[in-house]
Amino acid sequence: EVTNAALDSSKEAVTLCITMMGVMSFWVGLMEIATKAGIIQAASKMLRPVIRFFFPNIPRGHKAYQHIATNFIANILGLGWAATPAGLLAMKELQKLNREEKGTASAAMCMFLTVNMTSLQLVTVNILAWRAEYGSRNPAEIVGVGIVATLITTVFGTVLAKIVEGRVVK
Repeated sequence: EVTNAALDSSKEAVTLCITMMGVMSFWVGLMEIATKAGIIQAASKMLRPVIRFFFPNIPRGHKAYQHIATNFIANILGLGWAATPAGLLAMKELQKLNREEKGTASAAMCMFLTVNMTSLQLVTVNILAWRAEYGSRNPAEIVGVGIVATLITTVFGTVLAKIVEGRVVK
């Protein structure tokens, strides 16, 4: 029975990985098309006031803006996987602006991690895919709860990060 369970679980894990790879490939490709079509650029312009609120010390027009915006857009769409490359590039750009000693994160870097990890999402694509894969009758029924949950974590995380930032930054 243990052997059969191990083999069944392995088979199920491979099937799930293939399904998720398809979902991820579709959405990452869609993000690439959106980038080349200028949609990400237009959305970044709309996000400037939000990004300015979160990161008031980033100089206008800095490369970090584009990467942060792309990361935010991917996370809002529930595409955590597609958000990762932009997040890494954003951190690299934020590190260039970092005036702290090497190995110490700046306030902007901490805020980015907070917003990225709480990731406000309108559609939780990966959860929908998992629910569909495991036979849910209505995989999308959790969308509303997902929006509320990620909104609460994003607001709470942001407020705490701003409080800590005020205490640390002079």
